[in-house]
Amino acid sequence: MPNAYTPPKVWKNTESGGKFANINRPTSGARETRELPRGEHAFQLYSLATPNGVKASVMLEELLEAGHDAEYDAYTINIGEGDQFTSGFVGINPNSKIPALLDLTGDEEVRVFESGAILLHLAEKFGAFLSSEHRAEMLSWLFWQVGSAPFIGGGFGHFYAYAPEKFEYPIDRYSMETKRLFDVADQRLGATKYLAGDDYTIADIAIFPWFAPFVEGTIYNDAKTFLSIDEYENVARWVKEIAARPAVKRGRIVNKAWGEDDEQLLERHSAADFAGKKM
Repeated sequence: MPNAYTPPKVWKNTESGGKFANINRPTSGARETRELPRGEHAFQLYSLATPNGVKASVMLEELLEAGHDAEYDAYTINIGEGDQFTSGFVGINPNSKIPALLDLTGDEEVRVFESGAILLHLAEKFGAFLSSEHRAEMLSWLFWQVGSAPFIGGGFGHFYAYAPEKFEYPIDRYSMETKRLFDVADQRLGATKYLAGDDYTIADIAIFPWFAPFVEGTIYNDAKTFLSIDEYENVARWVKEIAARPAVKRGRIVNKAWGEDDEQLLERHSAADFAGKKM
């Protein structure tokens, strides 16, 4: 057993190691003055193709696929290099997290930050991917995801894959919670086609980018095997159906900065940018 940690009377920040230790600080605000680039479209997305970032790019691509006037420019924010702490980005999101969106469709610029807020803002603006019959159910699942993501990412993902040392207690704690969340979704999807009912909504768009990589075995090393993700057959069915949607295929590579060149799309300005990309 590792030595027990006795918290000091007053906490002080120390170098903890781990994947993001070089940028993590207990303070907010800009660390350097640098403006963000802007394109010609009415929506400007600043993001990275993490699960939270993919929510926004999939939503915009789904709107375009459905025929809405939702053209956008997307720029990659490299969170490993601290791009989220530049003055331009902090001006859009004071919390320095991706994704962040500028809506330039009106007389005044509207900033939208937090992925769930971006989904709801765009859905209400265009009247799309909302459940007219089951709005409360849809919102419940949307905010279920928003509240649950920290247990999966900052909890399980961090301690299982990113922490400099492995400790049994936090890995067990967050493995149990991640599996419980998968079971919640699996039971729901055993009774309905989508999370809010028969309609594909922003609830599905929010949850898919988090659950799909587990089903596909592409997140947190061998997490799929470790958590026995194949047990959740209804989630697997749902993931397969959503992953096949053309807009989802496009949205998943927007602002992707890893993998082979034909799997990346650091900037997106038009549909032509997807030519030759592996999706």
